[in-house]
Amino acid sequence: MLNQMELHETDGVKYLTFPALEQYPQLLHSFSTRVGGVSGGEFESLNFRRGDSRENILENYRRICHAVGYDFDGLVASAQDHHTTLRYVTEQEKGVGVTRPRDMESVDGLYTDVPGVTLVTSYADCVPLYFFDPTKDVIALAHAGWRGTVQRIGEKMTEALCRQFGCCTQDIIAAVGPSIGPCCYEVDETVREQVMRHTDLLPEELLAEQANGKYLLDLWECNRRILVLAGIPDENISVGEVCTKCHPELFFSHRLMGDRRGGMVAMMCLKEAQALDS
Repeated sequence: MLNQMELHETDGVKYLTFPALEQYPQLLHSFSTRVGGVSGGEFESLNFRRGDSRENILENYRRICHAVGYDFDGLVASAQDHHTTLRYVTEQEKGVGVTRPRDMESVDGLYTDVPGVTLVTSYADCVPLYFFDPTKDVIALAHAGWRGTVQRIGEKMTEALCRQFGCCTQDIIAAVGPSIGPCCYEVDETVREQVMRHTDLLPEELLAEQANGKYLLDLWECNRRILVLAGIPDENISVGEVCTKCHPELFFSHRLMGDRRGGMVAMMCLKEAQALDS
């Protein structure tokens, strides 16, 4: 265990999962580490970020797919820009952003009900949000930096699942994945003002003033509260409590390493029928 998540290693590839999501046989999910890939230098070694060679990134995808059990041909990856655009992913989009040209620029949330489609979103300190409705077999991933958090992307994704698939919020299982933690995420007055506008989140509890006049922000708790206010039961929400900045041996961190670094991915997939039968 690494805090509230399980740390796995398969053929040298290390990744994390949530116990609350692992209990569902129709579901695969993971959050990658930086361990077990082929990239070198600042991207060492399991990197999925642009700037590295295409060959390295594709091989790293093959390795994480083999380790977890995803179909390499079913990956669909978006490019995030810290907003709240959501996209429904179909069978026809398999390979987009990985083996096919990316047409999902400025998309911070992906959702699907199509088995065999693996959703992929990218990280290096921002918060990955996982969603699964086991009654409707619907999955989603959302990328929540501070901007996406104050724009309440978790609430918007919850509403999208209920609107498109008839999900009941009481049935949705959610998880808050590895990101920069409240121990390390220092923000300025501009960010504080944005957070303080959300009075229903009791924002004064989410910010800790520092001697230098800046604040430590708890993005984990902020997103958890947003999900609860969206109607997801508190007992249905897992918080990984894994700080990406505190564990440079496992993760890339923008705050720690700057722009010369690699990136991790959150992944999620509904298994196809033949995979369930095997």
